[in-house]
Amino acid sequence: MNRRPLAAGLAAACACILFAACQRPAETDTATSTAPPPPDAAPTTGTVEPASTAPRATTDLEQLAGRLVNQSAGVKEGEIVLITGRTQDAELLENIAVNVRKAGAFPLVTYGSDRLSRRLFFDVPDQYDSQTDAMVMKLAGMADVVISLSNNTDENLFEGADPKRLAARAKADEPIGQAFLKNNVRTVEVGNNMYPTAWRAERYGMSADDLAKAFWNGVNLDYSDLQARGEQVRTAIAAGNEVHVTHPNGTDLKLRVQGRKVLVSDGIISEADRKAGGPALAAYLPAGEVYTTPVPGSAEGKLVHTRSFYQGKPIDNLTLTVSGGKVTAMTGSGPGYDDFKAEYDAVGDARKDLIGFIDFGINPNVTLPTNSQVGNWMPAGAVTVGTGTNTWAGGDNSVPYGIVVFLPGASVTLDGKPVVEKGALKL
Repeated sequence: MNRRPLAAGLAAACACILFAACQRPAETDTATSTAPPPPDAAPTTGTVEPASTAPRATTDLEQLAGRLVNQSAGVKEGEIVLITGRTQDAELLENIAVNVRKAGAFPLVTYGSDRLSRRLFFDVPDQYDSQTDAMVMKLAGMADVVISLSNNTDENLFEGADPKRLAARAKADEPIGQAFLKNNVRTVEVGNNMYPTAWRAERYGMSADDLAKAFWNGVNLDYSDLQARGEQVRTAIAAGNEVHVTHPNGTDLKLRVQGRKVLVSDGIISEADRKAGGPALAAYLPAGEVYTTPVPGSAEGKLVHTRSFYQGKPIDNLTLTVSGGKVTAMTGSGPGYDDFKAEYDAVGDARKDLIGFIDFGINPNVTLPTNSQVGNWMPAGAVTVGTGTNTWAGGDNSVPYGIVVFLPGASVTLDGKPVVEKGALKL
């Protein structure tokens, strides 16, 4: 939802709970671990975020706000809309609020900051880590829509955090995610692990300007075209059974998808999505993904993540051995591996080991350089497999943790027929 749960901003209180708890794994400060960071805060207007080194948005923010409100979220008169993000995105957040009100709906805008996020973790006693956020739980019963800008400016935000405390906070807020899904709250997340920042540009092997251009090109894609493409891919996946994923890095994984729900993030929460409810009521922008969950117990083989990061430190060749649908062994190396493994071990819930989803990118407007150190969800031909939480993808595993493995350049067959060949979508 991270993209997803989406660990992202009500003031950032809702970022880490609204999205982290009720959506999919997404970045916090790592590309592999998706235990959500602690909630940033209740609504605030007094926190000043350091100036971002990312370039200013190269898009019409007023036009974008209108599309988010009217097209993506489909806001209706009388609805309550929570709008969350960071202080550096104030112009877009406020534009969204105005467009919400122009639709006859009622906006609540909240701002968070990296500083506040850190203080609300490190300065708050651990005796409160097991508290479920009562305010956000009430919002789950009140809100109709959440629109969030997922823009973490600091990849090392929670460096030094006790993994057991992170796990305790995530566990405490698991019921919140279930409440947002049960109440059919529509969610639109702008970011999708690609919001332009200097550190992301470096990871992708791009200049900051080039990343900004790629991001806004992906956001501004014609969603009607993407809807048609998404339905084509969704239909093909839904008609199949055995999926086989391979990659030159050693990944070789088989799983079954017959009878599983197949969902599409095409940038629009349509009337059909509203009727379906639950995880169909989410859009991750830049959009362009088709995803499903495996038949329980069907996954077998090996997953290898060539390069990922934990709190800014690289992990090399993270290798997951999979048997009976769950991770049975893990190895890796690099400066970030030991800390990542400590966080993983701190999550005392066997559901974290279950293979959770497979995701196919279908957005032709988003491309990454061949020298990119990491992958992403939505480029056409992208393949992503993950463990743990999968309610965002139509599954029933709500554990607030998961590992996301991006496999750019992978090949996938469905019942022996090519779906993706060396990173090129064939459907």
